[in-house]
Amino acid sequence: MSFIFKIFRLILVFIIFLVLFISIFFIPNIEGSYIPTNSSEIISFNPDGFVWPLPGYTRISSYFGKRNSPTSGASSSHSGIDIPAPQGTKFIAVADGEITFRQFLGAGGYTITLSFSNFRITYCHCDPNFIVKVGDQVKQGQVIGHVGPKYVYGVPGNQYSDSTGKPTNGATTGCHLHLGIRIDGKYQNPLDFF
Repeated sequence: MSFIFKIFRLILVFIIFLVLFISIFFIPNIEGSYIPTNSSEIISFNPDGFVWPLPGYTRISSYFGKRNSPTSGASSSHSGIDIPAPQGTKFIAVADGEITFRQFLGAGGYTITLSFSNFRITYCHCDPNFIVKVGDQVKQGQVIGHVGPKYVYGVPGNQYSDSTGKPTNGATTGCHLHLGIRIDGKYQNPLDFF
């Protein structure tokens, strides 16, 4: 074989190796990706089920079911899960649906409800500066709100406060997202869906 042919073959093998290496280690998996058709931000998409509501935050501070009430006014039968996250953390739609509720709701504080089929997904202790409104159609993975502050002021009828008397965002001891899932009006363990 000529010297030039050997060099050409070596370069070709190197290029094939490089393409394989890059495609395996550096190109993200785009299967099931959703390309937004509007200006709403999309964080993730899962065509096979629900997506986790708080990307990057997976610790659960209070599970579904019986518990010791963490603060006055909080239920001892917890109807969802609590996921601690800093104030302002983005949370997303776990599935496609319609925003059917958006206001202060007692122990849940500022609350957003996402509805589809016979499901009602509640996101509690939200930031009061809502980025969605009732009637909005949202896509799975779309940012629909932010984790709210512990303290909220000027909320008519808010009966919740901490030991210092400061008004809280519902029955809460700190910043977190409470996620509740109802099917036909009955609360289910959210962890059964992830």
